[in-house]
Amino acid sequence: MSKSRKGDKSPEWKSGTWLAATGPEHDIAICTRVRLARNLQGFPFAPRLDDAPSRQLYDFITGRLRQSGLPEPLQLLDLESIDELERSVLVERHLISRELAGSKRPSGVAVDADESVAVMINEEDHLRIQVFASGLQTEAAWRRAERLDDALLQRLPVAWSEEFGFLTSCPTNTGTGMRLSVMLHLPGLVWSEDIDKATNTAQKIHLAVRGLYGEGSRALGDFYQVSNQVTLGRDEQQIQADVLLAVGRIVQWEREVRTALLRGSARVRTLDRVQRALGTIERAQILTSEEALGCLSALRFGREEGLAEGFDIPAVNRALLLSQPGHLQRHTRELLRPEERDQRRAQLLREVLGLSR
Repeated sequence: MSKSRKGDKSPEWKSGTWLAATGPEHDIAICTRVRLARNLQGFPFAPRLDDAPSRQLYDFITGRLRQSGLPEPLQLLDLESIDELERSVLVERHLISRELAGSKRPSGVAVDADESVAVMINEEDHLRIQVFASGLQTEAAWRRAERLDDALLQRLPVAWSEEFGFLTSCPTNTGTGMRLSVMLHLPGLVWSEDIDKATNTAQKIHLAVRGLYGEGSRALGDFYQVSNQVTLGRDEQQIQADVLLAVGRIVQWEREVRTALLRGSARVRTLDRVQRALGTIERAQILTSEEALGCLSALRFGREEGLAEGFDIPAVNRALLLSQPGHLQRHTRELLRPEERDQRRAQLLREVLGLSR
């Protein structure tokens, strides 16, 4: 049975930078993210932190984050005071990881007003600085992350080695501690069955290709994240060059495939796929999260390529977010069983897209 949350008067959040639908190549390159892993001297890495040092670390970091003078005004969210549903919402907004959402240690996240900056505290590393930029904007995202990192380095005794660079909990992050990722929407490559070739292209130059929510997740809704795997021995400019090379090739490949899918007999099949997705959302009484993402992916493609009308990309992006379990329940202000969520999702997507009958 559903449980009401009507006493929750918290406002509905905006879509966030990762779904802003602006910036270069934004029809395919949804969002760019720079993540910097940092750890503090005098504390064990997070997996070896006991309860008391973990609390001491958290209090020390949050105290420094509250000091004035940071280039980004940040609001601190203490995850110990946030329920499971709200943590799920933060994961779906890409502000925290699934690992941090499930953490039993004192932990939190500091977020700016438009959710383009999120600093995770007490995750796999003591600090994980994230900066998001809509579209393909690796340099802009890096420069903003660098400014924030420099300010934090002045406030915190960060673990650093002259030989190895920034010291991290996982050796694969040692060096710059930088992960640069670009989220891509690739329905053309998926529909043409070229996606494996595209991901192999990235992997050959030591890039990782993951799903919508990063490591360990599946590529739901034809969304993929491409990121660097090597941080040691390569500086930030080299990492940017690696990622831009692979992402540029994949974006161009996706554009070529889309052009082919809109020609000749392939156009009829492509149009049929888009219209079937539209028909499903217009008439379905039950939609799972996976079904909804598949349909919304097709509608996003159809709208971008002029095969569908009656809604815009911001509406599709909003539907993508509200179709997720946490956002769906937060929006309806009810805790719902899975089957109730599937029914409510079908209704809500029609409303968001303006397809209510």
